[in-house]
Amino acid sequence: MKDRMIRIMEGKRVTNFITILILINAILVGLETYPDFAAKYSTWLLALDFVILGFFTLEILIKLYLYRTKFFRNGWNNFDFIIVVGSLVLYNSPYISVLRIFRVLRVLRTITTIPSLRRVVAALFMAIPTITSVIVLMSIIFYVYAVIGTFFYSSVEPEFFGNLGLSFITLFQVFTLESWASGVFRPIFEVVPWSWLYFVSFIVISTFLMINLIVGEIVNNAQKISEEIDAETAGIIEELSEIDELKAEVAELKTMIQTLVDRK
Repeated sequence: MKDRMIRIMEGKRVTNFITILILINAILVGLETYPDFAAKYSTWLLALDFVILGFFTLEILIKLYLYRTKFFRNGWNNFDFIIVVGSLVLYNSPYISVLRIFRVLRVLRTITTIPSLRRVVAALFMAIPTITSVIVLMSIIFYVYAVIGTFFYSSVEPEFFGNLGLSFITLFQVFTLESWASGVFRPIFEVVPWSWLYFVSFIVISTFLMINLIVGEIVNNAQKISEEIDAETAGIIEELSEIDELKAEVAELKTMIQTLVDRK
């Protein structure tokens, strides 16, 4: 009975149903950002939210019954548990802002129901050590360029390079490529023509090279996870083929035995 319930809970129908509920929850939270709509349909929105939370709670309770302590060995299950329990505890509490955060966080449960999203997030977590090293390297690059920028351009554009802190903020704007040419570069370029070397070299090193390092690491980890899943799937397929062969042999034995019995 338990095995059948586990297959049902892990099946596509239940997974798709939970995913649809998560998407509906996301739409409801978005609709509540419109004050007129929220005031007009507040009763319906509250009722639907209560029903959705009820289904989420029922799902967690069933999984707790089926898996018992094994439920908490899975990080995604812990994530779902915290969100649902947090929503239940804060539902009738005065901490409305915290409750809204938990309601929005329910949208993140799509990660737990869609395997491809889980792989991407897992790859991202696997890349954290490399990303940390890249961030340290970027911090060093930012510091060097901030000091250089302060020395050379503090008198030209004190608004952007007046001190080390302002230089850091300016370089972050350049790093994001947001209005860096018209807002930061061109006024300085009119006074210091060779300043293009400073800005172009910083963009090439910080934006292009560093970001590509991070993206490349995440892609490599995602590929590793996919290969591991393919290997596990191949193993399962081999086991299933062996089971089919055994079934065929058993069927042949049954046929032979039945033939011998009929002859007697």
